[in-house]
Amino acid sequence: MIILGSGYFPDFGSHNKTNINKIHMSAKQILKKILPKKIIELRSLYSNTRPIAQRKCPVCGFQGWFRFFGKPPRLDAQCPECESLERHRLFYLETKKGLVGDGGQLQEPIIHFAPEIVLSKLFRKKFNDYKTADFFASADLKLNLEKINLENSTIGTVIANHVLEHVNDEMALGEVYRILKPGGLLITSTIIIEAWEQTYENKDIVTEKDREVHFGQRDHLRYYGRDFKDRVMKAGFKLKHEIISEGQDVIDFGLIRGEKIFVFEK
Repeated sequence: MIILGSGYFPDFGSHNKTNINKIHMSAKQILKKILPKKIIELRSLYSNTRPIAQRKCPVCGFQGWFRFFGKPPRLDAQCPECESLERHRLFYLETKKGLVGDGGQLQEPIIHFAPEIVLSKLFRKKFNDYKTADFFASADLKLNLEKINLENSTIGTVIANHVLEHVNDEMALGEVYRILKPGGLLITSTIIIEAWEQTYENKDIVTEKDREVHFGQRDHLRYYGRDFKDRVMKAGFKLKHEIISEGQDVIDFGLIRGEKIFVFEK
């Protein structure tokens, strides 16, 4: 202690400074222990879900940073402007090119099941005879894909983008084949695990939680393997064309590498 006149002041010498530093270190260690784990998790989430690169959206024209989307999260997946996902942008790009694969266009009339808003806006402008269909959500037509209330051989094209994994696909494909005209088209896509020889299904999985664990989503009924094409062709279809996301488009537009759109013909 240093005495100055009648006052007493602490001596901040090297010994006391060392003690203060020790106190600071101890405080930091205590804070690390008491900080909520959620804060640490949020910091980790932010670090691991930051965009990789700026992308372009062909649907709305946005250029910049895309959001992550999905469970587990896919980076650079969702356009922040129109909310398009990778499969929507791939579908949009290929529609602009013709989609069918030989320079042709989709045959009308067109029925679009479980329509994505970002795509239906395009199709309404592009085609004269185009209608949306859904059994639960708002659409032009209320139709059950497993039992379609339409006459035989009356439809030119059916679009079912990420739909078949939600339904009894054997019944749905039989119904789509029935309503299509000869030469009519089924345009479809889904999640496919190419390394699996066969599609994974399990009739014992009935709860939403178990479906999420087994099939990736609460309302999915299966994960398709590379036998997906065989399952569709079993209904009578023949494969006309495969569209694969690849090359510079993957980089520019934030597509999933190797994702496919299938064009089947009656």
